[in-house]
Amino acid sequence: MGQFQEPSVEESQRRRRVGINAETVTNVSSTDFPGHWPKEDNSWSLGKFKQDFQVQFHDIPDPLNCCFSLIGIDASIANAFRRILLAEIPTLAIEFVFIHNNTSIVQDEVLAQRLGLVPLTGNKAGLDWLRWFKKPTEDDPEGSVPSDYNTVVLKLNVECTKNETAKKGENDPTKLYRNAHVYASALTFESTGRQETYFPEPHGVIRPVNPDILLAKLRPGQEIDMEMHCIKGIGADHAKFSPVATASYRLLPTIDITRPIVGKDAEKFARCFPKGVIGFENVRAEDAAKGRDGLEKQEGQRRAVVRDTFRDPVTRECLRHDEFKDKVKLGRVRDHFIFTVESTGQFDSDVLFLESVKVLKVKCESLKRSLANMMR
Repeated sequence: MGQFQEPSVEESQRRRRVGINAETVTNVSSTDFPGHWPKEDNSWSLGKFKQDFQVQFHDIPDPLNCCFSLIGIDASIANAFRRILLAEIPTLAIEFVFIHNNTSIVQDEVLAQRLGLVPLTGNKAGLDWLRWFKKPTEDDPEGSVPSDYNTVVLKLNVECTKNETAKKGENDPTKLYRNAHVYASALTFESTGRQETYFPEPHGVIRPVNPDILLAKLRPGQEIDMEMHCIKGIGADHAKFSPVATASYRLLPTIDITRPIVGKDAEKFARCFPKGVIGFENVRAEDAAKGRDGLEKQEGQRRAVVRDTFRDPVTRECLRHDEFKDKVKLGRVRDHFIFTVESTGQFDSDVLFLESVKVLKVKCESLKRSLANMMR
């Protein structure tokens, strides 16, 4: 068998690019697998993966929102992280609602559904300490017994009354009545057993992420009295257990200016992209004198240059204009995934990514054990 050859740097870069044309997308399939390219060894190598793989976190001041890049991985792995973030990281949410009294106009089942979708937060160590609650099934009709280590109890007891001190002629119900609007802040945490240690007052208790979520509206004489049991679950069971509001990724855009774009065309070209993607540089005297790239007699003119492709959503707007034909090539980097994760508030968004890595590792270990059992 002959010696394997390495592709040139230019060829490697070309294979990494997905071409974005006015009406089509080209070079969409991965080709880095054994047997596709003659005389090339594209078998997977741990050493090569360690050399190429990178994780870059992009600065976002909000702890509930993060943006990071995974570079040097296959789309299947990137999509695995996305799906795990959406559906397989356990969180705490309201599962059982025991209604003692509800005389509001909101039906019992509708109010219970709204309560289940309220994102909760609390002491992170306590959330990790909580165990799974096993719901009753046909095989196990009893299921788990509610205990301090698998169930968190919240209560809601609100009654609407008239405000005797309201001004005459007042029309605002929030001033006419007390508790006219029931917000998530009315949910109270009832600690039991060891929960006092794991969910300490005041900042460690189980509470809504956003206390201003409107649950119901009441009028004098109406009352809501209920008890809620919260358990751990995953988004694959119900969306209320999903720890993220959104988890998505996109490929890093590329913009290659193949021929100079100067003067008013440069300004028009920059307007085809979001602010900051395209910048300007003055044509240098030596470039104009040599006529390099068609820049003769263009000294001092502003030419378009690429500044930051990270901001480009790849709208293809520039491809609609004839003056830019054959002057620009758009594309995306096949193995550069830009993730955007927005947490619902129970965990910080960067922690969620680390949790997704742990879940994927557990899945891989399970697969290895299954393969080992098959080979016995």
